[in-house]
Amino acid sequence: MSWRPKRMKFGLFLAPFHSVGEHPTLALQRDVELIEHLDDLGYDEAWIGEHHSFAREIISNPMIFIAALAERTKHIKLGTGVVSLPYHNPLMIADDLLQLDHMTRGRVMLGVGPGALTSDAVQMGIEPTTQRKRMAEAFDAIVQLARDEEPVSIETDWFSLTEARLQMAWYSDPHPELAVAVILTPSGPQLAGKHGASLLSVAGADSEGMKQVWDWYEEAATENGHEVSRKNWRVVTAIHIAETRAQAIDDVRAGFLKRAYVGDVRDPGRRGGIALQMADTIEEAIDKNMVIVGSPDDAVDQIEAMHDRSGGIGGLLGMHHEWASTDATKRSFELLMRYVAPRYQGQLDRLVASRDFVEDRQLDIFGAGQKAMAKAFADAGKELPEAFKQAAAERAALSSNGAAPAEAEAEAEPVAD
Repeated sequence: MSWRPKRMKFGLFLAPFHSVGEHPTLALQRDVELIEHLDDLGYDEAWIGEHHSFAREIISNPMIFIAALAERTKHIKLGTGVVSLPYHNPLMIADDLLQLDHMTRGRVMLGVGPGALTSDAVQMGIEPTTQRKRMAEAFDAIVQLARDEEPVSIETDWFSLTEARLQMAWYSDPHPELAVAVILTPSGPQLAGKHGASLLSVAGADSEGMKQVWDWYEEAATENGHEVSRKNWRVVTAIHIAETRAQAIDDVRAGFLKRAYVGDVRDPGRRGGIALQMADTIEEAIDKNMVIVGSPDDAVDQIEAMHDRSGGIGGLLGMHHEWASTDATKRSFELLMRYVAPRYQGQLDRLVASRDFVEDRQLDIFGAGQKAMAKAFADAGKELPEAFKQAAAERAALSSNGAAPAEAEAEAEPVAD
């Protein structure tokens, strides 16, 4: 059996995805309101992306978005999912993170990546083949700035730091969580392992290479003297839950066909520029483990399968597609938190044990209660009500006949005083 976390994290990965042709202001407002909803439900975290082109992912600066959310939420942790490091001087990223660490009172996290949407890089005149190298160089600098007391001086072919240092101490101890995104290549897990950072798998839950990702990560961590834990490995996948599997599929059927970059393109014949996992129907996507869609029990089954494929993960982040209505989406996150998350967060064992303890001993427990009530009537010199006498007699008969506790409960309920 694969590893299981004592308390699995549940959250949102907000790229975000919005349809071209709708009002962007309202789309951003829905994004904010959704994370407020998750905060109310008790979700652990939300990660917000950075993009600058192609019209679907319209948050350009996740730090600004997090600053707004910090004033509207109370508990949920807020991360950049992700900042594209090749687009920024690393001192600016570290300093923005430092400010947010104070403004959120320690609720901010930094997720980084190379910039998967290469149209952003092209517009900035950045050669896409250099992006992973630049990410590694920038992340090396950010880690030094975050962890070292001494000034940092670095010279690369695209940025320079001269005796750079952060001018405030961190609010968090020792600093906010740092995470590296991985899609398919070893560069992300190797960089995360090098610095003992957390891991964000954004390729989804179906990847046959999930175990390989962990091996790359753990190997790099060991080589650099870091001990890493699966509890800091999050996997991102699209999720939609309803009361029944049929309802969940019906909720997302039309939206799945119109999802970003696939079903909403102006010219379907020119879709080949984006490398995405493909499925023609939502049912096919479920069968291929591309998504988690169904009832709460279906979700549990699919999460268990994900643990088995990967060897065990520490967090599940729902990729927000807006493929269902706003109400159905909010209901999905509610059902996930009510009926799925408790199974992975240690919230059910004691409740089940308490229920079973009473049910297995209910004749003795409630029989003692009836004796106490009978004594109260006797002490007051009052006659027992007939209903009470009948229930007590039935319970005594059941006890003498050795009836099973469940049968006893069905035939004789305790009578209230």
